[in-house]
Amino acid sequence: MRVWPGKFWLNTWTGVPEKITLRADRPVDRMKKDTSKRWIAVIGNPNAGKSTLFNALTGLRQRVGNYPGVTVEKRTGTAYTLHGEAIELIDLPGMYSLSPRSPDEEIALQVLQGKATGLPRPDAVLCVVDASNLERNLFLVTQVMELGLPVLVALNMVDVAEARGVRIHPEQLEQKIGVKFIPTQAHRGKGLVELRAALGQRLSQAGERKWTMPAPLAAAVGQIAAAWREAQPAEIRAEGKALELLSGSGEGPEGARKLAMAWRERFGKEAYDWAAAVAGARFAYLRDVLHQAGVGQGWREVGWTDRIDSLVLHPVFGWGVLAGMMMALFISIFSIASFPMEWIDAGFSALGQLVQGHMPPGIFRDLLVDGVLAGVGGVVIFLPQILILFFFLGLLEDSGYLARAAFLLDRVMHRVGLSGKSFIPLLSSYACAIPGIMATRTVEDPKDRLTTILVAPLMSCSARIPVYTTLLAAAVPATLFPAWGKAAALLGLYALGTGTAFALAWLFRKKMLGGGSPPLILELPPYRMPAFRTVLLRMWERALIFLRRAGTVILALSILLWFLSNFPSTSGEASERLAGSFAGQLGHWLEPIIRPLGFDWRIGIGLVASLAAREVFVSTMSIVYHVGGEEGGLVQAMRGATWPDGAMIYTPATCVALLVFYVYALQCLSTVAVAKRETGGWIWPAFMMFYMTGLAYLGAWLVQLIARLVGG
Repeated sequence: MRVWPGKFWLNTWTGVPEKITLRADRPVDRMKKDTSKRWIAVIGNPNAGKSTLFNALTGLRQRVGNYPGVTVEKRTGTAYTLHGEAIELIDLPGMYSLSPRSPDEEIALQVLQGKATGLPRPDAVLCVVDASNLERNLFLVTQVMELGLPVLVALNMVDVAEARGVRIHPEQLEQKIGVKFIPTQAHRGKGLVELRAALGQRLSQAGERKWTMPAPLAAAVGQIAAAWREAQPAEIRAEGKALELLSGSGEGPEGARKLAMAWRERFGKEAYDWAAAVAGARFAYLRDVLHQAGVGQGWREVGWTDRIDSLVLHPVFGWGVLAGMMMALFISIFSIASFPMEWIDAGFSALGQLVQGHMPPGIFRDLLVDGVLAGVGGVVIFLPQILILFFFLGLLEDSGYLARAAFLLDRVMHRVGLSGKSFIPLLSSYACAIPGIMATRTVEDPKDRLTTILVAPLMSCSARIPVYTTLLAAAVPATLFPAWGKAAALLGLYALGTGTAFALAWLFRKKMLGGGSPPLILELPPYRMPAFRTVLLRMWERALIFLRRAGTVILALSILLWFLSNFPSTSGEASERLAGSFAGQLGHWLEPIIRPLGFDWRIGIGLVASLAAREVFVSTMSIVYHVGGEEGGLVQAMRGATWPDGAMIYTPATCVALLVFYVYALQCLSTVAVAKRETGGWIWPAFMMFYMTGLAYLGAWLVQLIARLVGG
């Protein structure tokens, strides 16, 4: 379905939420509050600019991890007031209401209620609202106010509101609603001084409910609140907690809980949709407040957003735009990234020569040059390509195009049994399957979510880029294969993984799990200029993660592989010593299994090593061929590798077979571990490992079979 910017179909709050069980490794323990700092939660609707504002306030003082016991990302950061006071900000997942329908939203509600493991209850809440959609955004604000926490509202994107003719008077909104409003433009850094000043003040407690409760609901809430006050006379928020009990998301005295359950059953028998009544009453209150505050509704005109949408959402031209953007991305990966890659390569070569010139010959020098520098350097060289990928994804997300891509792909995804909500997890998997699988928490249908988890690793992640580019370079000389040709081949590999993921999603969803896909309800935000500071911050985060892996996992594996490739030490030629080593013995044991794919025992070593992480294949080959005495770089060494009879190993067919193998193979144990946590057991991760390994083997074998048939 088409939803114009500024229009949104909202599921009414707060119906009885679906019961969500969060897996915990240990019982919830309350964190002792650090009285030296104040904790402020940052909450808001999706596309309201919450993360941009969080990044602007915290800068590089951010910490990213997971909430203990659940695979939900936790982003915290330190911000400073105008007086230099340090405050801790908690960036909560984007949500439209406090009715939890996913683990993300459940965690957000737990943080606000002070029930989250490892975090204290916030001292206040910073609500980020889209000034051009105040009625919808303030819906969440009214709910947060009723939690009994001090509230500050960041009136974000006021420039967008003014461009649409919306008249906003923050002072009148403060008087009518009872909380402070600060106009901001997060992507331009405007209003941050005023916001820091407000955060430095002790915010007053939010007032009681101001919207009029429908009569049937008022009777129920009144009885539940009375039972609560009878059990706990000191409770001052009995009405708000009675609503929580009625929705099934709260805890309280036994008498109040039983009464809430009885009222839920009564409303069910009477077919009284109390949740819709609550939502209607809230929206009626907000419409009245906005009218009294003189907030104009604005006007719509066929502006730039509509003109651009007429092209990018066109059923024919839209696909051309999407393909063109992907092609531009892949050409940049090969052309622009080539210069910094050459600099990094030259730097590691110079460092290796420096070590050789200043250290005496021996085992430690060999370890540093042939193990550490060859292994780590063989992976770090691809950092520019990965940064370019995240730069493009950041631009597309901040500009508002990703929502259009989800809309464009919804028809295809609906046909394979998935909804458009699976698009974001699958798109995230292009960067890394781990956050992609974690992002499936936003998919409400359990079968949709499981299907998305099962196919997410087929989307070519950034860890595959080093493998793809190395094998493409080894397959065809650069003089015969320009940058646009490599970009087209890379686009083909991504299309192969994506197409296979959709085909298998149809098989899993329609034939194995059953059921149909729900319709897509989507908000299309207006196009806006990307916040380059936010994009660069994300690139910096990904660079740190990549370098941290290079300095830990890949470094450890490089040292281990160097040892396995050099011991037991034997006499003879370098190739003979490698063949007799522990790594060589493992490779020879695997060779009969992988020989039908055109792979030799040295490739077998790389396949086993890359089970830890796909990019380790490149560092493994660097170590293997360096130890083997090959001259020149890795690509030249691969082109010169031969079978015992002198035939080339890395023929174009073998390179393509290896590429297909890595498109399909689940060579990432971290992904398996995350899938285990998300699905609650080993059954589905084991199935994922089995079917993807079998698909990889079959695909590589078919490539060699077709090559033999075509080549005679």
